[in-house]
Amino acid sequence: MVDLSFPLSELELFLLVFMRIASFVFVAPFFSTRGVPNNIKIAFSIFVSYLIYVSGAPHELPEYGTVFGYAVVVLKEVSVGLLIGLGAQLCTSIVLFAGRIIDMEVGLSMASVFDPATNEQASITGVMLQYGTLLILYISGLHRFFIEALKETYTLIPIAGVNFDLEKLLSSLIDFLSDYISIGFRICLPVFACITLMNVVLGLLAKLAPQMNMFSVGIQLKLLVGLGVLVLAVTMLPTVTDYIATQMRRMIVSMVEGMM
Repeated sequence: MVDLSFPLSELELFLLVFMRIASFVFVAPFFSTRGVPNNIKIAFSIFVSYLIYVSGAPHELPEYGTVFGYAVVVLKEVSVGLLIGLGAQLCTSIVLFAGRIIDMEVGLSMASVFDPATNEQASITGVMLQYGTLLILYISGLHRFFIEALKETYTLIPIAGVNFDLEKLLSSLIDFLSDYISIGFRICLPVFACITLMNVVLGLLAKLAPQMNMFSVGIQLKLLVGLGVLVLAVTMLPTVTDYIATQMRRMIVSMVEGMM
């Protein structure tokens, strides 16, 4: 007869491991996609939590005396998972920022589509770049890095051992915002430079031939040239993905260091 009994303390410890994993899964890239059913997310979180519990998580139940004390520990674990997942998720918004600038320069700023990943309206180019970047990140195995990083957090940040350093977290966020703008402009630079050069040419033509309606001509030329340059710039998507992956790793490390 199989004995399925286990101490209640083991269940409490497993639930604490589960809360950190589940909160990360529900906000991190790849796992938090709205197209994935919540039941699958919960099942995946339980599976990963079990693997980490039996292999790497410290088997030391934190001290607490009441239900309120246990609830405080649960909130700490949820905050750790949310901050780590949010640090990775913020990096995916860089390509959306670049896409908005490209659409503004090309003339597609009024056109938008529903992004199921964020449940918001997004630019056409931004959604295309985002899904292309996520596809390359998934092929490169970044999702495995996330799981390994989560496992390592239990060594660096024990259960109920989080210590929030607001100064470090704020500094990490400020550094990310500067990189956010820098990487975003690197992505949209080919289209931005070509459209700027075309505006200069159209301005000279408007002075040389004032009888021509450069406004109506410029709209069509910007769209054609912008889409043409964008097709050529797609070949640089692996390089863009490398920037995003490096930034994700840096943000996860910064978030963990701010909670140690």
